[in-house]
Formats: sequence, C-alpha cells, structure tokens
Amino acid sequence: MGDINVVPYIDVMLVLLIIFMVTAPLLTQGIKVELPKAGAEPLTIDQLKNEKPLVLSIDRDGRLYLNVGEKQTQPLDDEAVETRAAAVLRRAPDAPVLVKGDAAVAYGRVVTAMVILQRAGARKVGFLTDPPPAPRTRRDPDR
Repeated sequence: MGDINVVPYIDVMLVLLIIFMVTAPLLTQGIKVELPKAGAEPLTIDQLKNEKPLVLSIDRDGRLYLNVGEKQTQPLDDEAVETRAAAVLRRAPDAPVLVKGDAAVAYGRVVTAMVILQRAGARKVGFLTDPPPAPRTRRDPDR
C-alpha cells in the first residue's frame, strides 16, 4: 500500500488550531490605558531599528508601569521605574523610549514620568496615541 494516511495529521492540526485560538487572547497583556487621539504619523519598522521599545505606561490614576521585568502588570514606584529604565538603556542606549499615558491622567504626572526617563538616560521620548476618529461625511438628503 503506497498511500499516506493524512487523517492523524489533520487531527493534530485541528488540535494545534484550537490551542492557538485559546492562547492568543492570553498573549496580549498590558495596562488598560485610554490613549489620547492625535493625528501623528505612525512609526515605521526602520525607525524602531528592530529593537523592542521601552514603554512607560501611566494609567488614569497616575500609576507607572514598565514593559520590562518580571511583573509588567504591577505598578512601580518612581525609583523602581528609573532603575529598570536605566538598566535597559545601559544595554541598548539607542532603544526607542515611548510614553503611553492615559488621556485622563494629569499633565504633571506625565511630565514627572518623562523626567524619570530622562534621569535614566533616555535621549528621545515619544508618545503613543490612538489615531483620531475618521471624519464623518455629510449625507445629502436629496439622494
């Protein structure tokens, strides 16, 4: 008999598909931040230089989170943020540094976070925003 039985392969593929469908939502982790709307140009892959950006998140209560370390979803105090950011920036001084601030957070807290990043060694700091909503088109009532 020269035929290959592909039924076991199909079974394995279906099991893998189910596993990936279940685990994919779990992989997206992060802090819930309502980003402000702005019409800025998105960063290109070349601008990120194939490096993972250092992202400092500020939630609506002003708590700071950094996307490095073991527990990225736990808030950090200012000194811990500066220490961790300085460690990352010593290893990769040209790593992109981004601030992901909630739209409802006080402006002073965002400035304080930027000062922390500057003391840690960040040369340039960018902001993450959501794109503005698409403009509504007027409908002509005669049509």
